[in-house]
Amino acid sequence: MCFSAALALPLLSNLEKNSANCISNCSGKDEDSNKGQSVKLTLPAYKWRLVIAYDGTRFSGWQYQQSTPTVQCILEEALTKNTKINRKELCVVGASRTDAGVHAWGQVAHFITPFNYGTLDGVHRAINGLLPSDIRVREFSPAGPEFHARFSVTSKIYCYQVYNSTIMDPFLRHYAYHSEYKLNADVMRDAAKHFVGKHDFSAFANTSRNDRVPNPVKTILRFDVVEKGPLLRLEVEGSGFLYRQVRNMVALLLQVGRQAVPPDIVVRILESRDRKELAKYTLLLPPHGLSLETVKYNEEHLMPPTDSPASSFGRHHSISKCKVLFV
Repeated sequence: MCFSAALALPLLSNLEKNSANCISNCSGKDEDSNKGQSVKLTLPAYKWRLVIAYDGTRFSGWQYQQSTPTVQCILEEALTKNTKINRKELCVVGASRTDAGVHAWGQVAHFITPFNYGTLDGVHRAINGLLPSDIRVREFSPAGPEFHARFSVTSKIYCYQVYNSTIMDPFLRHYAYHSEYKLNADVMRDAAKHFVGKHDFSAFANTSRNDRVPNPVKTILRFDVVEKGPLLRLEVEGSGFLYRQVRNMVALLLQVGRQAVPPDIVVRILESRDRKELAKYTLLLPPHGLSLETVKYNEEHLMPPTDSPASSFGRHHSISKCKVLFV
């Protein structure tokens, strides 16, 4: 570990004003929230941002749980070994609480240390060395005191993959849903347009175990249906998502693609605000086709602190050139 005795970030005192800035994710399965107990910070403190990719196949989601393996649990174990700081003091917070079996290419999390790192390349490599091969930290960056992995989010992009062929590609079996029905991508695009905008998505949300009641009004910025041969990528960007909302929206679009229901069924179900109305037409899709692709942030909150180390994106190994003597 390489760290310096630099001065603490003065604005981190703002974290004491809002205990939500130090959330320890301890329970619940909500796809798009981070509820937990707050932990009092001991200043000085430094904040770090991670961009994480993981294959969610064997994990019970992102959220920390004591009884079953989760991505956050494994990540915290690696950070604890590296920093010698316990999980409550690390205050790891994720941008999205992905469900069991859901993957991520661009999950974002932050954590806090009482010391500053001098460089990040070495610790980045060390943390990845402590993680299993199905979890990787893609980026390790210093974060300013105003950055919060959850509350600084402006939008998130999820992608659900559907393999539309009579025979499933075995290499995609863990990352795409297999539809043997021939899907009409054009009518699916027509239906997806009805999701775009600000709506009450109560009809597309499953009941969460989380005891708080989320705001059902969300804004969908775009919903694209991209064809890549037999693979369909349904990419949706929104300000936020309710529990299992994306999988329910895609499930209805597949029914439209099979031409079992018309595209304007989306409007009718949205206006009903009733989950039972959606259940008349489709069932929830399995999680393995879903991936959290990107989390977007307020640009001002991504500005690194002054005199902080450079971000680490990993580095290639190099081979020293040897002089070969020819006789």
